[in-house]
Amino acid sequence: MKSFIRGTAVLMVAIFLSKLLGFVFRIQFMRIAGEEAVGIYMTAYPAFIFFLSLVQLGVPIAIAKVIAELDVKGEKEKIASVMKTAYLLTFLTAIAFIPASILFIPYLAENLLGNAASAGALYAGVAIVPIAAIGGLIRGYFQGIARMEETAWSQIIEQTLRIALITWLLPIVFSAESNAMNAAYAMGITFLAELASVLYLIYKYLGQKRKRKTKNDVKKLYPLEPILTISLPSSGSKLFGTFTWFLEPIIFLRALAMSGITAVAATSLYGVISGVLIPLLLFPSFIPYALSVVLVPAVSGAAASSNQKKLRNRIHLALRLSAITGTFAATVFFIHGEALAEKLFQVTEGAQYMTILAPVFFFYYIQSPLYSILQATGEAKAGMMNSVYGGIAKLGVMFILASQPGLQETGAVLAIGFGVLVTSFLHIATLRKNKATATGFSMFALPYFSFILTAIIRPIFFPLGHIGLWGECLITSVFLFIILLLTRQLRYADLLHFKKLLRFHR
Repeated sequence: MKSFIRGTAVLMVAIFLSKLLGFVFRIQFMRIAGEEAVGIYMTAYPAFIFFLSLVQLGVPIAIAKVIAELDVKGEKEKIASVMKTAYLLTFLTAIAFIPASILFIPYLAENLLGNAASAGALYAGVAIVPIAAIGGLIRGYFQGIARMEETAWSQIIEQTLRIALITWLLPIVFSAESNAMNAAYAMGITFLAELASVLYLIYKYLGQKRKRKTKNDVKKLYPLEPILTISLPSSGSKLFGTFTWFLEPIIFLRALAMSGITAVAATSLYGVISGVLIPLLLFPSFIPYALSVVLVPAVSGAAASSNQKKLRNRIHLALRLSAITGTFAATVFFIHGEALAEKLFQVTEGAQYMTILAPVFFFYYIQSPLYSILQATGEAKAGMMNSVYGGIAKLGVMFILASQPGLQETGAVLAIGFGVLVTSFLHIATLRKNKATATGFSMFALPYFSFILTAIIRPIFFPLGHIGLWGECLITSVFLFIILLLTRQLRYADLLHFKKLLRFHR
């Protein structure tokens, strides 16, 4: 248990560092290549993730679970055979889906995305798929034996190399005449970084394999049924999520084309929204994720023991701290988001949409804990369907609003926010049905009211623009902190309770 908790802590730190490094990568990419190249890259990236999901078919998750169970049972001699079966299964799916993906790219680029220039980045993305699939299997193996350090270091290696290559290599090969080539080069840089990450994983995997090798290792293939029983249901949920993301740039670009915006302008706008604004809004989201990792197992334990008081305390603590994180993010990005986007990424248009997205993305910060709590309380299927409904709502509203000449990209931004609201509210409504949790919409009202209050009176007491941007952000955060203390949303008792939960896991 200690190794698992230590690994989880390492992984949480790695997620923060990975997000930070990914943030730096986007800043460098935007500054060097410009909005159109970033837009082409961002329209191609969801397709790469969807193609990867088709090849993986949930196998990494399955082998993590199967290996963990074998490890606990003391049947370590079967682990090598599990990996052999996983390699074979992934090899077969790669043979089936990668050629199909390559053949599909011209139609995807020209007809669906309406921008033939994205084909180069799409081809480079497909080249990454087999490498990323192998990396996924090895990560699943390390997760199964409760070793998270290798996964953490592989992520840091990948992001660090991406930053180095985008900073020093892209300017060398940069094409002033072709943004499509610059986007393809950026995807090629992602390929090299992924390759370095996977080579590190292979090196660590082979070393670990030699350590764990026994004379009784099973040589034959592990049965497919236990792996597929886990992988197929989990891949269904993931495939739908990646498929809606895959459809997002297609619908975005097609709807804006119908409203009269050119393909080049629409691609640049998509690059700003998906490559700048949303990553900036979600940068602090590692905190709710960390809360989910630490607190949700405790929620499961409380639910299993039918201790309703403990169950409520832990759920309320997780949700309130996540809501407070979302409050800080919403407040800072609503007041200073446009200036932050312009300063960090040097964008020339689109940054103003931060004022629309920031109030809505408060609810994104509670999504991860809500979904994890639904899983812990036996409502995993309902949580998945809530995400499905949110994804469908976002795409439908996006097509309707963004295709209107009077709304255009504003309609697309509103649709993204609408999807977040639908999923979050459905999660809250589902959890509210469970009377044991005593959870409802009211517990998020005070944090959100604190955001609204700060947004209104902060510029009155401390007018904006008199000191530097970072000083302005600090003043806003301190102002909000005082309001949260006055409304008793921040309590010293929460810190003590959180420490107890950490001791509970040790």
